Amino acid sequence: MSDSATTPAPDGSGPAQLPEPARPIAAGYAFTGPALDLGALLWDGVCHPQAPVRVPLPMLNRHGLVAGATGTGKTKTLQLIAEQLSAQGVPVFLADVKGDLSGIARPGQGGDRVSTRAAETGQSWSAEGFPVEFLALGGIGHGIPVRATVTSFGPVLLSKVLGLNRTQEQSLGLIFHYADTKGLELIDLKDLRAVVAFLTSDEGKPELKGIGGLSTATAGVILRSLTAFEAQGMADFFGEPEFDTADLLRLAPDGRGLVSVLELPAVQDKPQLFSTFLMWLLADLFHDLPEVGDVDKPKLVFFFDEAHLLFHDASDAFLDAITQTVRLIRSKGVGVFFVTQTPKDVPSDVLGQLGNRVQHALRAFTPDDQKALKATVKTFPDSPYDLEELLTGLGTGEAVITVLSENGAPTPVAATRLRAPESLMGPVDPAELDRAVRESPLYGRYAQAVDRESAYEKLTAAQAQAQAPAEAPKAPRAKREKAPAEDPSLVEQVVGSGMFKSLARSVGTQLGREITRSLFGTARRGR
Repeated sequence: MSDSATTPAPDGSGPAQLPEPARPIAAGYAFTGPALDLGALLWDGVCHPQAPVRVPLPMLNRHGLVAGATGTGKTKTLQLIAEQLSAQGVPVFLADVKGDLSGIARPGQGGDRVSTRAAETGQSWSAEGFPVEFLALGGIGHGIPVRATVTSFGPVLLSKVLGLNRTQEQSLGLIFHYADTKGLELIDLKDLRAVVAFLTSDEGKPELKGIGGLSTATAGVILRSLTAFEAQGMADFFGEPEFDTADLLRLAPDGRGLVSVLELPAVQDKPQLFSTFLMWLLADLFHDLPEVGDVDKPKLVFFFDEAHLLFHDASDAFLDAITQTVRLIRSKGVGVFFVTQTPKDVPSDVLGQLGNRVQHALRAFTPDDQKALKATVKTFPDSPYDLEELLTGLGTGEAVITVLSENGAPTPVAATRLRAPESLMGPVDPAELDRAVRESPLYGRYAQAVDRESAYEKLTAAQAQAQAPAEAPKAPRAKREKAPAEDPSLVEQVVGSGMFKSLARSVGTQLGREITRSLFGTARRGR
């Protein structure tokens, strides 16, 4: 990795002295501790390499926003930050929606444009690749399969994926509650469908009467949504082996942070799905990681691409859960960067927690664009720049930046020409991706899907057992008269069967106790 640019003197002096108004800006980025180099200060269209714009490494868990119109360089900014985090021993998670971040695994290609950019920003550029793990949702595409069980995904996130309203979400939560307390594990979608069908059957209806019940109409909506979801090929995302988010926290043998790239091009036409799955990953990390408070460097920096999709049509309760997760996960050493087009895509309660801002150019072609531009300007601290004019005139690979200083105070707003990534700025060959996946130490753990006994199998077996006496030859009258007046319910048969008791022992005796769920209702058994 290249050396850091020389830190400027507090008065902004250097080989080419800065204009007087720019000196306080340069001084605001003169950090003494470890920091990532983003670029060099721009003033009146002139780039000043003696005035580097940086972000302190300990402040990367204070979250951030990378925003800008399409084609302004957001992806290259993610790549630049991810490279330097990896070099500092910090694991990184990147969602690769367009499929062009895989090149971070390979050294970049120099040229006149790269040499010019390096000279302008004071960068000692050298081609370098970084340790990468390629992931893919459900194994669709090139990557280690990332699956979640329905149980751990939880009712809140699943309702978001299925497009359920608030009432239907509450009913789904009731179904999860019932499955938790009865030890009916929801591994894949057929497990959930089986439990819903049972609870609306004659045998199952009494089970929920004491806690509100499940209407036939609501159950029908849930079942139809599940059927449509599966018809779109979504069943592969739910099942086992479930991805352990602790695998995102690994280091390479040389001490560099592992860059986990979730390849999403194969599912980019299903934005609601992948944005919600990203939230599941984040919620699962929150659920499992211990409190660490302020740290010298983050345990993980998580880049949440296409963030506006997560917030679109979200309920107030869902937004509250996002806000609380983002606020609290900082103390667990995880930094979250939301990546989107304009700050207005992110709710104000979440935006207020994003201390580090990289704002690429915005367009103002329409009245809505102009309104978004004015709203964006209002989110920045006061500065000597005319931000409305500046934000519409930035070139590709340029941005307006403000971060948190080493003492936690916002730095001055700085127009910045960003450095060039040192890895390949583009995708690698699919065959190379597949080879990297097969050679991964995670391949043996996650590549092959497993379908073990869970709610579907248990309910199906119990139903068959319940039907068996009806099909058997009739007993003599005298013996029949000694039989109990009522047959046990299906649930009683499930809970009382030897098959169920055996399964309960094998999965860790979760029977009879509701599992603990986090803010989003996510949970994981057998961790």
